[in-house]
Amino acid sequence: MAKAIHSMIRVLDEARSVAFYEKAFGLRVADRLDFPEFTLIYMSNSETGFELELTVNKGRTEPYALGDGYGHLAVSVADLDAEHARFEAEGLAPRKLVAFAPAGEVIARFFFVADPDGYQIEVLERGGRFK
Repeated sequence: MAKAIHSMIRVLDEARSVAFYEKAFGLRVADRLDFPEFTLIYMSNSETGFELELTVNKGRTEPYALGDGYGHLAVSVADLDAEHARFEAEGLAPRKLVAFAPAGEVIARFFFVADPDGYQIEVLERGGRFK
């Protein structure tokens, strides 16, 4: 059986992206692999073994076009309201809280936030299938 271990996104500015993911999600640099043409930064925290891989292509000056194929990354938190307030206090510009109830019953509560490169991250309240 396969085990999901990381997701990779390309970022323009290493320091700016590392600072965002540290502040927003408590991710820390677990490893950094520097090569002549690119750098890979693996970020994680104690909540999970899953990592976020930031790829910085050296010499790149133009922001990446995210296209229409990218959806979002998702994380879960124990207290959504407290996290939303913390994101606001940190100046991370979270979008509004949403109670998703397509058939009248709330099946998820969440908000979205964009990282410095425009990648969307869904912050879900833990519960149900969103552990």
